[in-house]
Amino acid sequence: MANLIILLSICILINTFINSVAALSSCNGQCQTLNDCSGQLICINGKCNDDPDVGTHICGGGSSPSAPSGGSCQPYGTLTCNGRSHPKYSCSPPVTASTPAKLTLNDFSPGGDGGGASECDGQYHGNGERIVALSTGWYAGGSRCLRTIRITAGNGRSTTARVVDECDSRRGCDAEHAYQPPCRNNIVDGSDAVWKALGLNEDLGVVDITWSMA
Repeated sequence: MANLIILLSICILINTFINSVAALSSCNGQCQTLNDCSGQLICINGKCNDDPDVGTHICGGGSSPSAPSGGSCQPYGTLTCNGRSHPKYSCSPPVTASTPAKLTLNDFSPGGDGGGASECDGQYHGNGERIVALSTGWYAGGSRCLRTIRITAGNGRSTTARVVDECDSRRGCDAEHAYQPPCRNNIVDGSDAVWKALGLNEDLGVVDITWSMA
């Protein structure tokens, strides 16, 4: 009888181990934290998927928010605001060591054009902080929250900034988004401090930059 109990206990342990490994190893498997996914997979929007920073394609693209290398990110629909139609994106161009983007100006303080509090920490931020919001695809379901990126302007100057929010490429034109249309899929929305660190004229509104993970 004792041997039977030991054998059953071993079987239960083996089954638990196998299920745990399978859960960690599966693409598009359910997850809550980065540790729930195995290898180079990360948790994006509740599912294990390729890490856009690493550029892996273990899951064959799947629901990864960054377009595959060499591929293109196409809009999946439009949103009409004040009589104008704006494209909606759930993806962004691939992240590289020098990712082309458009730098826009955002006010992250209460009552600013950023709308509600920053999504990463639920806080408002002063314009003296070097902080940014990234387009939905680059925001990657929050996997880049509070991480540091390096931004380089065309004048040769560069600076670092912390990711605190998503520049929503899927929704907009409501109070939560300060009645702004959805962001394009290639936006780095920077604070006043980011523009000043790069020596850029804020009156331009939008400038070409490149960025990478710092």
